[in-house]
Amino acid sequence: MDINVTLSDAAAKRITEIVASEAGKQALRVSVEGGGCSGFSYKFDLADAPEADDVVVANGEAKVLIDSLSLVYMAGSEIDFVDNLLGQSFQIKNPNAVASCGCGTSFSV
Repeated sequence: MDINVTLSDAAAKRITEIVASEAGKQALRVSVEGGGCSGFSYKFDLADAPEADDVVVANGEAKVLIDSLSLVYMAGSEIDFVDNLLGQSFQIKNPNAVASCGCGTSFSV
């Protein structure tokens, strides 16, 4: 499967900082779940190790784990970290999303 998911330098830097502060954690897990105001939503967790069906996306020391089912919805996406007047957050720039909510945490395909 062609993953085409990328990790921006800003996201990689923040993931490295977060993982370093959590004992035993090695990566950020990003998954897609049903729900949210636009149909699907992203879920972010820290993970100890990859699962059997995970794809690992890396940038330097930073690693993101995405399960194969979520990857279908995220192909071609960029995971970014934004720090602006609205706050700090991971954002996923997903070319498959035809609509998203104002907060950017849910989308539809």
